[in-house]
Amino acid sequence: MENFKETNQLRPGLWATVNERYPGAMITKSDFIPLAKLKKPLPESRLTFVSTAGVQPKNSLPFDTVHPVGDYTFRRVPSDSKPSDLEIHQLKYPTAGAKRDLNVIFPIERLQEFAKAKIIGGLTANFFSFIGYNMNAERLEQTLAEEIADAVEAEKPDAALLAPA
Repeated sequence: MENFKETNQLRPGLWATVNERYPGAMITKSDFIPLAKLKKPLPESRLTFVSTAGVQPKNSLPFDTVHPVGDYTFRRVPSDSKPSDLEIHQLKYPTAGAKRDLNVIFPIERLQEFAKAKIIGGLTANFFSFIGYNMNAERLEQTLAEEIADAVEAEKPDAALLAPA
């Protein structure tokens, strides 16, 4: 991937188009940053999960889904939760399918099954969720992203699975 070029993207020019239509809404990076390599085999690695799905434990403070520039907070989701313990606070994508089966957007039971089957070494105590609608890229990077990174690091995972909604 050293010679990664924009032409290798699914939609060349996508980020430029987004930046043109929504100035300041995207974090831009001029250099390709390779993914970190696992330091031990996946069956020995503890995994955490970070999602923009807006999933959170029931009876916790709901995300502010109507604020014009977004909600810059995140929620910890205990990795041993059942889908019935969780709810979605999200208006920016259709949630009907996720409400029928949360695993389509927040695969908590599949990750629990992977840990039980020793496909992965285990799960961190918490997963992390936030809503992806955030219109201030600088605030997203300097607050929410930093806070989530600190929270993830505190869980001491060997790997993190990141999934946009």
